[in-house]
Amino acid sequence: MRYPVLILQLILFFCACPTVSEACTSVIISGSRTSDGRPMMWKHRDTDSLDNKLRFFSGELYDFTGLVNSGSESREVWTGVNTAGFAIMNTASYNLQKTEAPFRDREGYLMFRALEICGGTEDFEHYLDTCSRPLGVEAEFGVIDACGGAAYYEVDNYGWVKYDVNDTLTAPRGYMVVTNFSFSGRPEDRKGYERYLTASAIFAEMTGGGGYYDITPYDIMDGLSRSLRHEVLGTDYIAGYRALEETGYFNGMVVDQDFIPRFSTSSSTVIKGVAPGDSPFGTVIYTLLGYPFTGVTVPIPLCDRDIIPSYMKNDSPGGHSAMCDISLALKHLYVFTREGSNGSHYMDISGIAGHGDSLSVTDMCRRTEEDIAEIFDGLCNARAEGSITDDEFYTQYKIVSETFFNIFISNITPFL
Repeated sequence: MRYPVLILQLILFFCACPTVSEACTSVIISGSRTSDGRPMMWKHRDTDSLDNKLRFFSGELYDFTGLVNSGSESREVWTGVNTAGFAIMNTASYNLQKTEAPFRDREGYLMFRALEICGGTEDFEHYLDTCSRPLGVEAEFGVIDACGGAAYYEVDNYGWVKYDVNDTLTAPRGYMVVTNFSFSGRPEDRKGYERYLTASAIFAEMTGGGGYYDITPYDIMDGLSRSLRHEVLGTDYIAGYRALEETGYFNGMVVDQDFIPRFSTSSSTVIKGVAPGDSPFGTVIYTLLGYPFTGVTVPIPLCDRDIIPSYMKNDSPGGHSAMCDISLALKHLYVFTREGSNGSHYMDISGIAGHGDSLSVTDMCRRTEEDIAEIFDGLCNARAEGSITDDEFYTQYKIVSETFFNIFISNITPFL
């Protein structure tokens, strides 16, 4: 993959930048409340490992597509879905563990194994019950499956607690928002509570007063992963950017603290499952690699073979995703531009909010997503109508998906 010179220089620069600890945000929406009966699972990932990519794995019982750290060849996955339609993600918890274990941070290994052997929520619960203790985890695991299952599991070294998103007592609005604290854990040690408030407020507005939700994965990506709303401060820096600019006291710089997207964001994924009774191969993995304001969401349909677009992966050991590399480079070019020891704490949002009537780099990412969605949705409609077979669908996807990257490059070229 050939990069423009400026992008290549920035890729080398950000690889040397400091990173911060994990702080993910997530939601599961029950299929019982979506307009098409299909559940959705969103994970906005924040981590020390900023370089992410997708990989296809041949598992013991099921094959699967998973989000992994670039450069890592370990058996770890940070969100994924297998050929049974079983999908899993995690967010770190910081208020659950009551006893120390001789090892920790095994969440990625647990999810890798679950994707290999679990066909649904019942299999996952059996897996949790039969694993040797201590597990070496402290996390919330979100799960959806092809039979309508949708749940969060708060898991520590020795036990687990389930929250069924289909249960109206647990999730009266048909969805649950989870960040970095466990509801059954110590209330005084809740981390990510500010992001929980913000994500909850946004989702309450997106879903309205009730009924069925007509929310797309792009709505979630744009409404949450690209939100600079701060519920504690009572402000939204993107929606209120023009008013702030007009005061004459705002230079576009914002302190990066407790937003959903942040310096440590490495990816955002929405897995859209299937309605009960439908083939699990209707599942789609919508993935944005890199920083949301400078990255593009690409849909990847579930398949029993590797159809991941080349720019979303790299088959060589330690290889990076081209899409992720460019997104992270643009992040430093347009957002985290301040030099110095605390440069990663300050965002220049003028480059993503735009000036006057001019379009921003984020607007170009949205335009790319609109072009991609039109092509992909047309292909999915042809498959649903029976005008193309499943094999033809996957063959055509392999061809058109490679053009998505070219559309992205064409749209952002004026900003390089």
